[in-house]
Amino acid sequence: MSSETNPILLGDGLKVSPLGFGGMALTPVYGGVDPEAALATLHHTVDAGVTFIDTADVYGAGGNEELIARLLKDRRDEVQLATKFGIVGNPLDGYRDVRGDAAYVRQAAEASLRRLDTDVIDLYYLHRRDLRVPIVETVEAMAALVAEGKVRHLGLSEVPADELREANSIHPIAAVQSEWSIWSRDVERSVVPAAAELGVGFVPYAPLGRGFLTGTVTANDLGEGDFRHNIPRFADGVLDANQAVVEAVRSVAEDLGATPAQVALAWLLVQGPRYGLAVVPIPGTRKPERIDENLGALSLDLTAAQLDVLDAAASAVVGSRSADPNWVSQGRE
Repeated sequence: MSSETNPILLGDGLKVSPLGFGGMALTPVYGGVDPEAALATLHHTVDAGVTFIDTADVYGAGGNEELIARLLKDRRDEVQLATKFGIVGNPLDGYRDVRGDAAYVRQAAEASLRRLDTDVIDLYYLHRRDLRVPIVETVEAMAALVAEGKVRHLGLSEVPADELREANSIHPIAAVQSEWSIWSRDVERSVVPAAAELGVGFVPYAPLGRGFLTGTVTANDLGEGDFRHNIPRFADGVLDANQAVVEAVRSVAEDLGATPAQVALAWLLVQGPRYGLAVVPIPGTRKPERIDENLGALSLDLTAAQLDVLDAAASAVVGSRSADPNWVSQGRE
């Protein structure tokens, strides 16, 4: 990692770059992808010091893991690799099932290791909880992978506080990955405090509001196959009502001579000290120049007054962050 990106310690001793990279952006969920351009973006990401790379077995129906394998071929020792299992299906075509049974945990891990062409996964997440299976069974099966040296650290995605506590009692959890941003703050009620209490790091996905907080997304910008059509707060009319939060972010950015994306990320980075835990956002992008822009957030200082403006705007957001409340921790709290 470069001197500009000193590592951050998540839970269970896992060191990562202070910003990560969300690989889902390099799949067809936001429109078609050029594989060579995507690989070039990944190489630029690591060159810039963003070495915490996040993917999942369902992203591009395994294609995203295969893409990242091409990066790892020459740079495995530079990367902290995270992937996930549990969702059957893919974001573009819809999810068919969620599985957390012990047999599937092993099956999924072996398949990811093959696609990634690596011997070990640094951080292995349960992507979504299978409510038919006790979380003890799922985490014990994940812990067995650690014991065998196939996985180094365990993570959970979109779990409420009680499930986090139960899982952590079985095996140390290095990180919780859930949506968290200026316009998605429900995790602050119980999940974030529980993670802080247990010494678990937090990895916010969609830290830029799936692009909305950058001020570059309107209802007219979403193509026919865009995944965001499935999210209530991106619906026609509702999205327009949410422009107030974008205006707040833009006004703070203008005050600082920064970009809206940098302000949105800087706001999240402030939440680490505010709540007493490590916070490592994982913005995704298809453009190398956005990696450099995002890194600018690390040197941005928000004043108390600016934080007040952003916090106030967040309280006026309209629409759920998920079409199915039970798909995210918010619906099971």
